[in-house]
Amino acid sequence: MLIRSLTLTLLLAIAGPLFAGDNDSPLDVDKGNYRPLIVIASSTVDPVWVSLKKSLEDPANKQGIADRKLKVYTILNMAGQLDGKDLGQQDTMALLRSLKLGAGAYPKVFLMGKDGETKLSAAGEEAKSVDLKKVFDTIDALPAAEKELVAAPPPPAATEAAPAKGTKNGKPAKPAKPAKPPEMPDD
Repeated sequence: MLIRSLTLTLLLAIAGPLFAGDNDSPLDVDKGNYRPLIVIASSTVDPVWVSLKKSLEDPANKQGIADRKLKVYTILNMAGQLDGKDLGQQDTMALLRSLKLGAGAYPKVFLMGKDGETKLSAAGEEAKSVDLKKVFDTIDALPAAEKELVAAPPPPAATEAAPAKGTKNGKPAKPAKPAKPPEMPDD
């Protein structure tokens, strides 16, 4: 029995990272519905983040953010947030993995389209020139097909099925007893 447990543990340790993959990113949830704006900075006092935060909090810009369906992701000092609410460490790391970032200068700003493609990217000194007006202009310049892209609607609700065999007057039959599990031989 000990050998089986060790073998199973070893298999899970090796195969676990393979199952994680790239499909665990928070950006996958937004694809087709929202445009993620991702800001990565080394600290909360980074000039790029401070200027973007000020413009994001401006009431005049809040309507523009809602109209353009923007979601703001921030990663400041390796702590992630989505629209001001903390992301877990797993989600933050999955977000970074999905961006496939190499080593480079901070800060970084990305605007992703509803289709999941990068529409605006800036890093280092170039990121200092990115403001909310530039983000809005980039979105407004997108083709109409990307602007109207919406995720596939959920499948229609299942209609009520005909009563199953063994039912009377629409009442369900008694559930069967579960089968007894097979005996495991001792090692």
